[in-house]
Amino acid sequence: MGSLPLEADAVVIGGGAAGMMAAGTAAERGLDVVLLEPNEKLGRKLRITGKGRCNVTNECAVKTLLENVPTNPKFLYSSATAFPPEAVMAFFAEKLGVPLKTERGNRVFPVSDNANDVADALARWLKSLGVPHVRARTRSVVLDGAGAVRAVVTDGGEIPCASAVIAAGGLSYPATGSTGDGYRLAAALGHRIIPARASLVPLESPAAYCGDLAGFAPRNVELTVLEDGKPIFAERGEMLFAHFGVTGPLVLSASAHMRHWGSRRYELVIDFKPALSREKLDERILRDFEKYRNRDLANALVDLVPRSMIPVVLDLAQVPARTKVHDVTRGQRQALGGVLKEFPVPVSGPRPVAEAIVTSGGVDVKQVDPRTMASKLVPGLYLAGEVLDVDGYTGGFNLQIAWATGRCAGQAVKGYEDHD
Repeated sequence: MGSLPLEADAVVIGGGAAGMMAAGTAAERGLDVVLLEPNEKLGRKLRITGKGRCNVTNECAVKTLLENVPTNPKFLYSSATAFPPEAVMAFFAEKLGVPLKTERGNRVFPVSDNANDVADALARWLKSLGVPHVRARTRSVVLDGAGAVRAVVTDGGEIPCASAVIAAGGLSYPATGSTGDGYRLAAALGHRIIPARASLVPLESPAAYCGDLAGFAPRNVELTVLEDGKPIFAERGEMLFAHFGVTGPLVLSASAHMRHWGSRRYELVIDFKPALSREKLDERILRDFEKYRNRDLANALVDLVPRSMIPVVLDLAQVPARTKVHDVTRGQRQALGGVLKEFPVPVSGPRPVAEAIVTSGGVDVKQVDPRTMASKLVPGLYLAGEVLDVDGYTGGFNLQIAWATGRCAGQAVKGYEDHD
């Protein structure tokens, strides 16, 4: 761990996306900054985001960004306007030397497809600014007699400071260090914590056929979420069946819209042939039936769906697998088409919060100044990133929130001279 600094203008708690951005931004202003992060490497969670590719941001207007933030979007208006996606892209590409590319859905990735390049570039930036990475866990933030930040206590001792930034993440991926420390620190200082729950999380299903299809990863399907029978989300993309239910990009996006577990009933409906209307699909099935007219039905669908899926489709359509193709009735044929267009996946709930990419919940944003990320309760305290009750859909929006709030906090945080 090394010896602790004697004092600092600002102590940033958490070496993730928001914390690194806040620390570097404050240091560029000439402040003496210390970054507390127990992990050996900074940006540990950042290094595994986007399947290890790191979806840096989404190349969109601020208005579109806020439309993709279901929780407290208005709170982000000031920070997102001050450091929008285009500025984030310029920061990484031009300032840090990380070439970027834009893919489907305006998702922005490093050209290298390697998340380590993003995290390492941020770490080099901090090193060049003289920001020490102190490997210590934060125990508490100490206040002075007037109720303002005076010091940060770690498991290695106390660091006197003028300001502190809590950017310790949420509860997702606890192995990376996101163990709820930020919530604990903020709550101890009097902040209201909105209970954390999983967002962008795999979903569990009681349907045994999900397990039968485990490993099947359909692409270009359309997924619809029904809440008490009414559609609330629909999008095309790819997903994955698993032993517990379903996961993959489409499912994670869908899960962020399912916000009333316990009081609402949810079901997924998958259209495996979204490019075909019911009529066109029926024509396609008829052509296959003509081609395989003397086969058993179970062997006549091989051009239409993967073999692993055939028993499931036939079971849901209630058509015996040994039925000869030439004996299939019009009603049975349409039932098959109906299953492919409206494949049901009942949902019993989300997977544990530890498996979520992002947690929803955190510090009540009513207690935080949206222009500066300063606490309204504790002078000298700032909060940034996932510790706040703000979360976005998939597509780079959550990292954009981290960069924007971290930048905002870093620009506003005060040093000792500011207090004199």
